[in-house]
Amino acid sequence: MQPRAEKMGLDPEKLRELLAQQLEEQRQSPTQPEASSTQGGTATTTETEAFHFDLKPEELEAYLDQYVIRQREAKAILSTKICTHFNRLNLPPEEEGEIVGNIKNNVLMIGPTGVGKTYLIRLIARKLGVPFVKGDATKFSETGYVGGDVEDLVRELVRDADGDIERAQHGIIYIDEIDKIASSRGEHGPDVSRSGVQRNLLKLMEETDVDLKAPHDIASQMESVMQMQQTGKVERQKVNTRDILYIVSGAFSGLDEIIGRRLNKNSMGFQANAAATSNNEQIEEEELLAHVRAADLIEYGFESEFIGRLPVIAVLHGLSVADLCEILQNPKSDVILSKKRDFRAYGIGVDFTDEALSLFAERAYEEHIGARGLVSAIEKVLLNYEKKLPSIDIEHFTVDADTVLNPAAGLAHLLQDTSLRNFLEAFKLEHDIILHVTPDAVERIEAVASERDITPRELCEEMFSDYGHGLKLAGLHEFRIGPEIINDSQEALNALIKSYYNQRE
Repeated sequence: MQPRAEKMGLDPEKLRELLAQQLEEQRQSPTQPEASSTQGGTATTTETEAFHFDLKPEELEAYLDQYVIRQREAKAILSTKICTHFNRLNLPPEEEGEIVGNIKNNVLMIGPTGVGKTYLIRLIARKLGVPFVKGDATKFSETGYVGGDVEDLVRELVRDADGDIERAQHGIIYIDEIDKIASSRGEHGPDVSRSGVQRNLLKLMEETDVDLKAPHDIASQMESVMQMQQTGKVERQKVNTRDILYIVSGAFSGLDEIIGRRLNKNSMGFQANAAATSNNEQIEEEELLAHVRAADLIEYGFESEFIGRLPVIAVLHGLSVADLCEILQNPKSDVILSKKRDFRAYGIGVDFTDEALSLFAERAYEEHIGARGLVSAIEKVLLNYEKKLPSIDIEHFTVDADTVLNPAAGLAHLLQDTSLRNFLEAFKLEHDIILHVTPDAVERIEAVASERDITPRELCEEMFSDYGHGLKLAGLHEFRIGPEIINDSQEALNALIKSYYNQRE
């Protein structure tokens, strides 16, 4: 930093004094929330319309049902508590002032990977139209010097609100992989670093003021120093986290074992304990998670105060093959719509049969990564199609069961069929004669073309080069091509013309 300071004409010692003075003034001055807008990357004060929200829980749940299959209980919980949170913000401040403390409907989502946790929250944020930021808990550190500072999430929320602090203060912060900051208790005691991240997040979830200029951001601090030199004061802008809704999620691997042990301990007597053990052996992991309590999460490695700020728990269930197939069959499936868009970028339409979607679902299920496996399963089959088809004249194709089971053979047949069809269309356009090729003849053309390592179109252009003139001499506007013609096309044409003249005589 010293060379940069000298380049700006600032003495390093003076710079440190100014920074210390600025921070001291900020600590002593009362916080005054300000609304802002962004122009040229710099937040400036502006007036913001009062917050208004009128969406009802059942309306939000119906919206989620259009996109997300299963997860009925989780969708109901999220729809209800999120709508309640934002509708409460419509109440006059004096009514809220009657409550000591701030109780928010922050949500903890528990469920295996690929069941739609992130997708659900993105859908909700889009429907609500509020600022939304997604963060990964693994990137944060206690100090913020290594990794990220949890307060950066609030600053990102302001950026998502286009610099409007008032809107940002009514946004949603979503933190995934929250289970990764659970404190692990080893030989040397609890993991204080992870506990530190929990405490930092705890401050945000309660209520605090976050300075838009990060203390660890040297550029913003130097800007503050320059502003102080020019105007004698520093413009302070803070974001209050009181009304920001926090939603966290994680897979929580191993939490089911903690719950199972607790359920066994709660049984009294030898027979009751044995019966409980027997029952628990039959209970699947997701059924155990439905019995989760705060004590289980604390034993997992979370601070009791942190869990106390997440009063709403939603458990999401794993997806079966039938569930994955239903996702693909949904008209609003992002997986299928995205793949169709990939081919539409080249002017090619694509459809999927139900049999093909079932096979994709089976292959995705074998990956054990939930809905994320669907994209991988489809890409493995269609990657070469996406590479080859834009280079040929094709407008549409269908992905069926044979395509999924043998992609290479399916692509080869499609390329050959397209090449032959292009020849037939070109022949009709040039000679105004329709050629009908029998299935047996198609197989023969493809076989001969493959043997000679040329396309069916190139083979047909060679074999039927004289057919346009010859068929016109015979007065034909349509002609059937069978396998016998493929064996000796020139001899077949000569016989046709000879027969025509014999009939005229």
